[in-house]
Amino acid sequence: MWERNVKDKRILVIGAARSGCAVARFLWEKGANVTLTDGKRADQLGEALKQLQDCSMDFFLGEEPVIYPGSFHYAVISPGVPLDVPLVEKLRRAKIPLTGEMELAYQYAKSSLVAITGTNGKTTTTSLLGEIFSNAGMPVLVGGNIGIPLVSTVESIPENGVIVAEVSSFQLETIESFRPKAAIILNITPDHLDRHKTMKGYTEAKARIFENQRPSDFCILNHDDPRVRKLAGRSPGKTVFFSQKTQLPRGVFLKNGIITVKMDDDSFNVIGTNDIYIKGKHNLENALAATTAAFCMGVSPEVIGRTLKSFPGVAHRLEFVREVGGVSYINDSKGTNPDSTIKALEAFDQPIILIAGGKNKGSDFTKLAKLIKKKVRSLILVGEAGPVIGKAVAEQGFTEFMAAKDFSETVSLAQRLARPGDVVLLSPACASWDMFNNYEERGDLFKKLVNEIGR
Repeated sequence: MWERNVKDKRILVIGAARSGCAVARFLWEKGANVTLTDGKRADQLGEALKQLQDCSMDFFLGEEPVIYPGSFHYAVISPGVPLDVPLVEKLRRAKIPLTGEMELAYQYAKSSLVAITGTNGKTTTTSLLGEIFSNAGMPVLVGGNIGIPLVSTVESIPENGVIVAEVSSFQLETIESFRPKAAIILNITPDHLDRHKTMKGYTEAKARIFENQRPSDFCILNHDDPRVRKLAGRSPGKTVFFSQKTQLPRGVFLKNGIITVKMDDDSFNVIGTNDIYIKGKHNLENALAATTAAFCMGVSPEVIGRTLKSFPGVAHRLEFVREVGGVSYINDSKGTNPDSTIKALEAFDQPIILIAGGKNKGSDFTKLAKLIKKKVRSLILVGEAGPVIGKAVAEQGFTEFMAAKDFSETVSLAQRLARPGDVVLLSPACASWDMFNNYEERGDLFKKLVNEIGR
């Protein structure tokens, strides 16, 4: 079990990316004797290491420290490092307790926590909830799998504030006492099967978000998703559903085109769907989830509705970049799995030039390929998964696809193919790790290339 006082404790931090470096600095500032290790050498790692330049700690980069019983009091693993690597097995044999950054941050939190997980929509819902709580006058921290690691600033939020955390299945694998006051599961569709192996394993990882809740806490679930709906009976907290399709006896749902909250004998209208700033069925799902959580946390329907009317969305998720020659360029770099790209395609009625491909996470592209045949005029493929997606669309009889030699060529190819009235959509359906450090870097390059057109 983790001890809050880590002064002079020997702690191994595994992974020297953004999360691991934040953990290393946090523990070093608390007086721990920190050792940071990563399979990559220093020259292969990104900017995150720079935050440790003034820290006196041991570095094993491109190599591992020797592990034996008593070599470390604790180990903290970054979410990007799988739990089946040999180093983790060595720690288990040496009986060294292992935890993750999310659990570590929770140990030092003073305020209530709202945690959001799901295959798609996490970032938008997390950002939207942060905006709602801020507009309600509450001190708020938005973090986790979005933006800054929670551990970096978790202690700055007072008891009367709220922490809004986007939580991935990887982060949930290493929790122990992590307990959100409100836990949200948005949806569960195939993703990260290269790590979780099966849908059952992936679903079980997601379900850990509510395992430590108490009856006074809230478990907020998407009634429209069968996998999510089935989890209701397993939650120790009060289950509250949200739905686009069903007028629920209790929960948050649509009634005559209005988001409606019904709790016990009370019913409230929040906002008409036409007045919500962010458009699309997937964003309506996010709005319903955020409304449910905010209401459960005591925010008034008026504040929720006002925020939904003005919230503009997040970067890299159906982000309008620029219109050039009557062609709209849309950055959906956060579309890192087929289901997310399907939702992006469904958001447009115009002809689409789709840019897809990257690092496959064990996904099946058949369902996406069927929709591409219906919605996409031309498909530009890039990255490791390009040939796999190409094979999937060819099997559906779709032939209007080509390969870009590198990511920089995708925009120039799209520009040549696009006609006035078209949408050029970057929605890769894959992770970015074959070409980039993260999806943000990929989306930023796309925006840069688009903004250079004609200049």
